[in-house]
Amino acid sequence: MSLHFFTALVFLLTISSSVLTIHAFPADFVPKFFPNISSLPPPPKNLTAAWESFKNLTGCRSGETREGLDRLKKYLREFGYLNTENFTNDFDNSLESAIKTYQRNFNLNTTGELDEKTLTQIQRPRCGVADIVNGTSTMNPGKSKSSSLHTVAHYSYFPGSPRWPQNTLTYSFAAENQLDDTVKSVFRSAFDRWSTVTTLTFLQTDSYSIADIKIGFYSGDHGDGEAFDGVLGTLAHAFSPPSGRLHLDSAENWVINGENLKETSAVDLESVVVHEIGHLLGLGHSSVEDAVMFPSIPSGARKVQLDGDDVEGIQSLYGTNPGYVASANPGSQENETNFGNVVGPVWGQVLGLAFGLVLFIL
Repeated sequence: MSLHFFTALVFLLTISSSVLTIHAFPADFVPKFFPNISSLPPPPKNLTAAWESFKNLTGCRSGETREGLDRLKKYLREFGYLNTENFTNDFDNSLESAIKTYQRNFNLNTTGELDEKTLTQIQRPRCGVADIVNGTSTMNPGKSKSSSLHTVAHYSYFPGSPRWPQNTLTYSFAAENQLDDTVKSVFRSAFDRWSTVTTLTFLQTDSYSIADIKIGFYSGDHGDGEAFDGVLGTLAHAFSPPSGRLHLDSAENWVINGENLKETSAVDLESVVVHEIGHLLGLGHSSVEDAVMFPSIPSGARKVQLDGDDVEGIQSLYGTNPGYVASANPGSQENETNFGNVVGPVWGQVLGLAFGLVLFIL
Protein backbone atom coordinates (compact mmCIF):
# COMPACT_ATOMS: atom_id res chain seq x y z
CA MET A 1 0.00 0.00 0.00
CA SER A 2 2.79 2.38 0.93
CA LEU A 3 4.61 1.48 -2.29
CA HIS A 4 1.58 2.49 -4.37
CA PHE A 5 1.31 5.73 -2.42
CA PHE A 6 5.00 6.49 -3.01
CA THR A 7 4.69 5.75 -6.73
CA ALA A 8 1.66 8.05 -7.06
CA LEU A 9 3.49 10.81 -5.17
CA VAL A 10 6.49 10.60 -7.51
CA PHE A 11 4.14 10.71 -10.51
CA LEU A 12 2.40 13.84 -9.23
CA LEU A 13 5.71 15.55 -8.49
CA THR A 14 6.92 14.76 -12.01
CA ILE A 15 3.81 16.28 -13.57
CA SER A 16 4.07 19.36 -11.36
CA SER A 17 7.71 19.80 -12.34
CA SER A 18 6.81 19.55 -16.01
CA VAL A 19 4.08 22.14 -15.68
CA LEU A 20 6.42 24.52 -13.91
CA THR A 21 9.11 23.96 -16.54
CA ILE A 22 6.72 25.09 -19.27
CA HIS A 23 6.52 28.52 -17.68
CA ALA A 24 10.16 28.82 -16.67
CA PHE A 25 11.25 30.47 -19.92
CA PRO A 26 15.00 30.82 -20.61
CA ALA A 27 16.36 34.31 -20.00
CA ASP A 28 17.38 34.78 -23.64
CA PHE A 29 13.76 34.34 -24.76
CA VAL A 30 12.71 37.42 -22.80
CA PRO A 31 13.97 40.48 -24.72
CA LYS A 32 15.03 43.77 -23.14
CA PHE A 33 12.74 46.76 -23.73
CA PHE A 34 13.24 50.37 -22.66
CA PRO A 35 10.58 53.11 -22.79
CA ASN A 36 12.91 55.79 -24.17
CA ILE A 37 16.52 56.95 -24.33
CA SER A 38 16.57 58.22 -20.73
CA SER A 39 15.80 54.74 -19.44
CA LEU A 40 18.77 53.10 -21.15
CA PRO A 41 21.60 51.82 -18.95
CA PRO A 42 25.13 52.97 -19.84
CA PRO A 43 26.66 50.66 -22.47
CA PRO A 44 29.28 48.17 -21.23
CA LYS A 45 32.84 49.40 -21.66
CA ASN A 46 33.79 46.23 -23.52
CA LEU A 47 30.79 46.30 -25.89
CA THR A 48 31.82 45.26 -29.40
CA ALA A 49 29.35 45.40 -32.28
CA ALA A 50 29.06 42.26 -34.40
CA TRP A 51 30.97 43.63 -37.42
CA GLU A 52 33.19 46.24 -35.78
CA SER A 53 36.35 44.27 -36.58
CA PHE A 54 35.84 44.93 -40.30
CA LYS A 55 37.26 48.44 -39.81
CA ASN A 56 40.71 46.79 -39.68
CA LEU A 57 40.33 46.04 -43.41
CA THR A 58 40.33 49.72 -44.42
CA GLY A 59 42.28 50.26 -47.64
CA CYS A 60 42.46 46.60 -48.55
CA ARG A 61 42.29 45.90 -52.30
CA SER A 62 42.60 43.20 -54.93
CA GLY A 63 45.76 41.09 -54.75
CA GLU A 64 46.35 41.62 -51.02
CA THR A 65 46.18 39.06 -48.24
CA ARG A 66 44.90 40.25 -44.87
CA GLU A 67 43.51 38.57 -41.79
CA GLY A 68 39.76 39.09 -41.53
CA LEU A 69 38.93 38.86 -45.23
CA ASP A 70 37.65 35.31 -44.65
CA ARG A 71 35.03 36.68 -42.27
CA LEU A 72 34.08 39.45 -44.68
CA LYS A 73 33.55 36.83 -47.40
CA LYS A 74 31.16 34.98 -45.09
CA TYR A 75 29.28 38.26 -44.51
CA LEU A 76 28.97 38.89 -48.25
CA ARG A 77 27.87 35.33 -48.89
CA GLU A 78 25.19 35.64 -46.20
CA PHE A 79 23.66 38.63 -47.95
CA GLY A 80 23.84 37.20 -51.47
CA TYR A 81 26.96 38.81 -52.92
CA LEU A 82 29.18 35.71 -53.02
CA ASN A 83 28.37 32.15 -54.00
CA THR A 84 31.40 30.32 -52.67
CA GLU A 85 32.73 28.35 -49.73
CA ASN A 86 36.29 29.53 -50.38
CA PHE A 87 36.66 31.65 -47.26
CA THR A 88 40.34 32.57 -47.43
CA ASN A 89 42.13 35.78 -46.47
CA ASP A 90 43.02 36.47 -50.12
CA PHE A 91 41.49 39.48 -51.86
CA ASP A 92 40.66 37.62 -55.07
CA ASN A 93 38.67 38.59 -58.18
CA SER A 94 35.39 37.20 -56.86
CA LEU A 95 35.67 39.33 -53.72
CA GLU A 96 36.40 42.44 -55.78
CA SER A 97 33.35 41.77 -57.96
CA ALA A 98 31.15 41.22 -54.88
CA ILE A 99 32.31 44.49 -53.32
CA LYS A 100 31.55 46.40 -56.53
CA THR A 101 28.02 45.01 -56.56
CA TYR A 102 27.61 45.92 -52.89
CA GLN A 103 28.84 49.45 -53.56
CA ARG A 104 26.38 49.91 -56.44
CA ASN A 105 23.49 48.72 -54.30
CA PHE A 106 24.38 51.12 -51.49
CA ASN A 107 25.07 54.12 -53.76
CA LEU A 108 28.81 54.15 -53.04
CA ASN A 109 31.75 54.78 -55.38
CA THR A 110 32.24 51.54 -57.31
CA THR A 111 35.95 51.06 -56.64
CA GLY A 112 36.04 47.39 -55.67
CA GLU A 113 38.23 48.43 -52.75
CA LEU A 114 37.46 48.46 -49.03
CA ASP A 115 37.48 52.22 -48.60
CA GLU A 116 36.28 53.92 -45.42
CA LYS A 117 32.73 54.67 -46.64
CA THR A 118 32.19 51.09 -47.80
CA LEU A 119 33.32 49.63 -44.49
CA THR A 120 31.24 52.14 -42.53
CA GLN A 121 28.18 50.91 -44.40
CA ILE A 122 29.11 47.25 -43.93
CA GLN A 123 29.45 47.71 -40.16
CA ARG A 124 25.97 49.19 -39.72
CA PRO A 125 23.23 47.10 -38.08
CA ARG A 126 20.95 45.62 -40.69
CA CYS A 127 18.20 43.22 -41.66
CA GLY A 128 19.16 39.56 -42.02
CA VAL A 129 17.34 39.11 -45.34
CA ALA A 130 19.75 38.87 -48.27
CA ASP A 131 20.03 41.77 -50.72
CA ILE A 132 20.39 39.29 -53.58
CA VAL A 133 18.22 36.16 -53.31
CA ASN A 134 19.30 33.11 -55.33
CA GLY A 135 21.20 35.44 -57.63
CA THR A 136 18.02 36.83 -59.20
CA SER A 137 16.51 39.51 -56.97
CA THR A 138 18.61 42.63 -56.36
CA MET A 139 18.16 45.92 -54.57
CA ASN A 140 18.34 48.01 -57.74
CA PRO A 141 16.38 46.32 -60.52
CA GLY A 142 16.05 49.58 -62.48
CA LYS A 143 12.32 49.39 -63.29
CA SER A 144 11.18 52.59 -65.01
CA LYS A 145 8.22 54.47 -63.54
CA SER A 146 5.53 55.74 -65.90
CA SER A 147 6.19 59.38 -65.12
CA SER A 148 7.18 62.48 -67.04
CA LEU A 149 10.09 62.84 -64.63
CA HIS A 150 11.69 59.60 -65.92
CA THR A 151 12.72 58.55 -62.43
CA VAL A 152 13.54 54.97 -61.48
CA ALA A 153 11.88 52.73 -58.89
CA HIS A 154 14.29 50.83 -56.68
CA TYR A 155 11.94 48.57 -54.75
CA SER A 156 12.29 44.84 -55.35
CA TYR A 157 10.43 41.60 -54.74
CA PHE A 158 11.40 38.10 -53.77
CA PRO A 159 11.88 35.68 -56.71
CA GLY A 160 8.50 34.93 -58.24
CA SER A 161 6.93 38.01 -56.58
CA PRO A 162 5.04 36.04 -53.90
CA ARG A 163 2.10 37.74 -52.19
CA TRP A 164 -0.67 36.84 -49.76
CA PRO A 165 -3.86 35.67 -51.52
CA GLN A 166 -6.13 37.26 -48.90
CA ASN A 167 -6.37 40.88 -47.77
CA THR A 168 -7.00 40.21 -44.07
CA LEU A 169 -4.02 38.79 -42.16
CA THR A 170 -3.82 37.71 -38.53
CA TYR A 171 -0.70 38.02 -36.39
CA SER A 172 0.29 36.64 -32.99
CA PHE A 173 3.22 36.73 -30.56
CA ALA A 174 5.27 33.86 -29.14
CA ALA A 175 4.12 33.33 -25.53
CA GLU A 176 7.64 32.73 -24.23
CA ASN A 177 8.61 36.34 -24.98
CA GLN A 178 6.08 37.64 -22.43
CA LEU A 179 5.39 40.86 -24.34
CA ASP A 180 3.20 43.44 -22.65
CA ASP A 181 0.56 45.64 -24.28
CA THR A 182 2.97 48.56 -24.69
CA VAL A 183 5.33 46.49 -26.82
CA LYS A 184 2.45 44.98 -28.79
CA SER A 185 1.16 48.48 -29.55
CA VAL A 186 4.43 49.22 -31.39
CA PHE A 187 3.74 46.29 -33.71
CA ARG A 188 0.17 47.47 -34.20
CA SER A 189 1.43 50.90 -35.21
CA ALA A 190 3.88 49.34 -37.67
CA PHE A 191 1.15 47.21 -39.27
CA ASP A 192 -1.07 50.30 -39.53
CA ARG A 193 1.56 52.08 -41.61
CA TRP A 194 1.26 49.41 -44.31
CA SER A 195 -2.52 49.07 -44.13
CA THR A 196 -2.91 52.84 -44.55
CA VAL A 197 -1.51 52.68 -48.09
CA THR A 198 -2.90 49.30 -49.21
CA THR A 199 -6.06 47.21 -49.14
CA LEU A 200 -4.59 45.01 -46.37
CA THR A 201 -6.03 44.65 -42.86
CA PHE A 202 -4.12 43.18 -39.89
CA LEU A 203 -5.78 41.61 -36.87
CA GLN A 204 -4.07 40.45 -33.67
CA THR A 205 -5.02 37.01 -32.36
CA ASP A 206 -4.04 34.93 -29.34
CA SER A 207 -4.08 31.76 -31.47
CA TYR A 208 -0.39 31.65 -32.30
CA SER A 209 -0.47 28.24 -34.00
CA ILE A 210 -3.00 29.30 -36.65
CA ALA A 211 -2.01 32.96 -37.11
CA ASP A 212 -0.87 34.00 -40.59
CA ILE A 213 2.05 35.96 -39.11
CA LYS A 214 4.02 34.57 -36.16
CA ILE A 215 6.26 37.01 -34.27
CA GLY A 216 9.03 36.07 -31.85
CA PHE A 217 12.29 37.24 -30.27
CA TYR A 218 15.16 34.72 -30.33
CA SER A 219 18.91 34.59 -29.85
CA GLY A 220 21.73 32.84 -31.70
CA ASP A 221 20.80 29.71 -33.64
CA HIS A 222 17.04 29.37 -33.19
CA GLY A 223 16.27 26.65 -35.72
CA ASP A 224 15.39 28.51 -38.93
CA GLY A 225 18.85 28.47 -40.51
CA GLU A 226 19.31 32.21 -39.91
CA ALA A 227 21.22 32.52 -36.63
CA PHE A 228 21.46 35.87 -34.86
CA ASP A 229 24.90 37.24 -34.07
CA GLY A 230 24.63 39.44 -30.98
CA VAL A 231 24.44 43.19 -30.43
CA LEU A 232 24.15 45.55 -33.43
CA GLY A 233 24.68 42.98 -36.16
CA THR A 234 21.67 41.31 -37.73
CA LEU A 235 18.69 42.90 -35.98
CA ALA A 236 15.86 40.78 -37.38
CA HIS A 237 14.67 38.81 -40.37
CA ALA A 238 11.38 37.83 -41.95
CA PHE A 239 10.34 35.34 -44.60
CA SER A 240 8.42 35.96 -47.80
CA PRO A 241 4.72 35.08 -48.22
CA PRO A 242 3.12 32.86 -47.21
CA SER A 243 5.65 31.84 -44.53
CA GLY A 244 4.65 34.62 -42.14
CA ARG A 245 7.62 34.27 -39.77
CA LEU A 246 9.10 37.44 -38.19
CA HIS A 247 12.06 36.93 -35.86
CA LEU A 248 13.91 39.62 -33.89
CA ASP A 249 17.21 39.36 -32.01
CA SER A 250 16.59 39.27 -28.25
CA ALA A 251 20.19 40.39 -27.61
CA GLU A 252 19.44 43.98 -28.69
CA ASN A 253 18.40 46.83 -26.42
CA TRP A 254 14.98 47.58 -27.92
CA VAL A 255 13.56 51.08 -27.37
CA ILE A 256 9.80 51.66 -27.47
CA ASN A 257 10.02 55.37 -28.27
CA GLY A 258 13.21 55.84 -30.23
CA GLU A 259 13.09 59.62 -30.60
CA ASN A 260 16.48 61.33 -30.20
CA LEU A 261 18.41 58.11 -29.71
CA LYS A 262 21.45 59.46 -31.58
CA GLU A 263 24.48 57.16 -31.59
CA THR A 264 23.77 54.53 -28.96
CA SER A 265 23.84 50.77 -28.64
CA ALA A 266 20.02 50.75 -28.64
CA VAL A 267 17.64 50.05 -31.52
CA ASP A 268 14.28 51.67 -32.25
CA LEU A 269 11.79 48.80 -32.26
CA GLU A 270 9.21 50.23 -34.66
CA SER A 271 11.84 51.10 -37.28
CA VAL A 272 12.89 47.47 -37.49
CA VAL A 273 9.35 46.07 -37.33
CA VAL A 274 8.06 48.31 -40.16
CA HIS A 275 10.93 47.09 -42.34
CA GLU A 276 10.39 43.41 -41.57
CA ILE A 277 6.65 43.65 -42.25
CA GLY A 278 7.59 44.78 -45.75
CA HIS A 279 9.37 41.44 -46.21
CA LEU A 280 6.42 39.52 -44.75
CA LEU A 281 4.27 41.12 -47.43
CA GLY A 282 6.67 40.33 -50.29
CA LEU A 283 9.01 43.31 -50.65
CA GLY A 284 12.76 42.86 -51.00
CA HIS A 285 15.34 45.52 -50.26
CA SER A 286 15.50 48.97 -51.85
CA SER A 287 18.59 51.01 -52.70
CA VAL A 288 16.77 54.24 -51.76
CA GLU A 289 18.42 55.31 -48.52
CA ASP A 290 15.30 57.07 -47.22
CA ALA A 291 13.12 54.04 -47.90
CA VAL A 292 11.95 51.87 -45.02
CA MET A 293 13.10 48.86 -47.10
CA PHE A 294 16.74 50.04 -47.23
CA PRO A 295 18.66 47.10 -45.66
CA SER A 296 20.50 48.89 -42.86
CA ILE A 297 19.89 51.56 -40.26
CA PRO A 298 22.53 53.45 -38.25
CA SER A 299 22.50 52.65 -34.56
CA GLY A 300 20.32 55.15 -32.73
CA ALA A 301 18.33 56.12 -35.84
CA ARG A 302 14.55 56.07 -36.28
CA LYS A 303 12.90 55.42 -39.66
CA VAL A 304 9.20 54.53 -39.60
CA GLN A 305 7.48 56.61 -42.27
CA LEU A 306 7.05 54.87 -45.64
CA ASP A 307 8.95 56.48 -48.50
CA GLY A 308 7.41 56.86 -51.95
CA ASP A 309 9.47 53.88 -53.15
CA ASP A 310 8.01 51.69 -50.37
CA VAL A 311 4.46 52.83 -51.17
CA GLU A 312 4.77 52.21 -54.89
CA GLY A 313 6.28 48.77 -54.33
CA ILE A 314 3.62 47.53 -51.92
CA GLN A 315 0.74 49.02 -53.92
CA SER A 316 1.98 47.17 -57.01
CA LEU A 317 1.39 43.94 -55.06
CA TYR A 318 -1.85 44.70 -53.19
CA GLY A 319 -3.44 47.78 -54.69
CA THR A 320 -4.16 51.16 -53.11
CA ASN A 321 -6.27 51.90 -50.06
CA PRO A 322 -9.23 53.95 -51.43
CA GLY A 323 -8.83 56.37 -48.54
CA TYR A 324 -5.10 56.90 -49.00
CA VAL A 325 -3.92 60.35 -50.05
CA ALA A 326 -0.26 60.53 -50.97
CA SER A 327 1.75 63.25 -49.24
CA ALA A 328 3.87 65.66 -51.24
CA ASN A 329 7.07 64.23 -49.79
CA PRO A 330 6.48 60.72 -48.38
CA GLY A 331 8.95 59.67 -45.73
CA SER A 332 10.00 63.16 -44.65
CA GLN A 333 7.93 63.45 -41.49
CA GLU A 334 9.50 60.95 -39.10
CA ASN A 335 12.54 59.53 -40.86
CA GLU A 336 16.12 60.60 -40.31
CA THR A 337 16.67 64.17 -41.45
CA ASN A 338 18.06 64.29 -44.98
CA PHE A 339 19.42 67.77 -45.50
CA GLY A 340 20.18 67.05 -49.14
CA ASN A 341 16.45 66.79 -49.86
CA VAL A 342 15.75 70.06 -48.08
CA VAL A 343 18.64 72.29 -49.09
CA GLY A 344 18.48 71.44 -52.79
CA PRO A 345 14.94 72.70 -53.47
CA VAL A 346 15.41 75.74 -51.23
CA TRP A 347 18.57 76.86 -53.00
CA GLY A 348 16.89 76.20 -56.34
CA GLN A 349 14.15 78.66 -55.42
CA VAL A 350 16.66 81.23 -54.17
CA LEU A 351 18.75 81.07 -57.35
CA GLY A 352 15.60 81.28 -59.47
CA LEU A 353 14.47 84.46 -57.70
CA ALA A 354 17.94 85.98 -57.97
CA PHE A 355 18.08 85.26 -61.70
CA GLY A 356 14.64 86.78 -62.20
CA LEU A 357 15.69 89.91 -60.28
CA VAL A 358 18.77 90.35 -62.47
CA LEU A 359 16.67 90.12 -65.64
CA PHE A 360 14.22 92.68 -64.20
CA ILE A 361 17.04 95.16 -63.45
CA LEU A 362 18.55 94.72 -66.89
